[in-house]
Amino acid sequence: MASRAAIRYAKAVLDQSQEKGTSEVVFGNMKSIQGTLGASRELRNVLSSPVIKPEDKRASLKEIFKGYDPTVTSLIDLLVDKKRSALLGDVAAAYLRLYNESKGIVEAHVTTAVDLDKVLEDKILAKVKELTSSKEVTLEHHIDPSIIGGFVLRIGDIQYDASASNQLDRVHKEFSKRL
Repeated sequence: MASRAAIRYAKAVLDQSQEKGTSEVVFGNMKSIQGTLGASRELRNVLSSPVIKPEDKRASLKEIFKGYDPTVTSLIDLLVDKKRSALLGDVAAAYLRLYNESKGIVEAHVTTAVDLDKVLEDKILAKVKELTSSKEVTLEHHIDPSIIGGFVLRIGDIQYDASASNQLDRVHKEFSKRL
C-alpha cells in the first residue's frame, strides 16, 4: 500500500496531466517507471540512499527516463528536491491505481504456478467482469511456482486463494489439530 505522501503526489500528477490532456501518456510513463524500479534493486537502493547526492540521483533518473512527459520529469525534480526520491515507485503505483479508478477500470491480479493460456485468461477476465459489474478489466499475471498449482486472484482488497499450497496448508493444520 502506498504511503499518504505517495498518493498525494500521484493525485497532483493525475490532476495536472488531466488538465493538459496527457494522462494516458503519463500512464504509460508511470507503468514504465514501475516496471523499471521493480526490476532494478540497485536503482531502488540508489534512490533511497542518503549517501548519494541529489544531483546524482536527478541526473540518473533524467537519463533513465529521458523523453518522458514534462509532468513526469517535473515530478522527478520535485521528489529529488524534497529528498523523497525513494517514493517514485510508490507514486507511480498510486498514479496507475488512481488513473484506472478515474476511467472505471478494475485491476485484477492473478498468480499461477505456470503461464496462463489465452482461453483461461479470457475466462478469468469474464469472471472478474461478472463479479465487479465492470465493463473494463485489466489483468496482471504473476507466476509463482511456490503455489504448486491452482491460482490466487486478487481484486482490490479481496483475495481468493485456490492454490494447491493453500489447500495443503489447510490439510496440514487440520492434521496437526487432531494429533
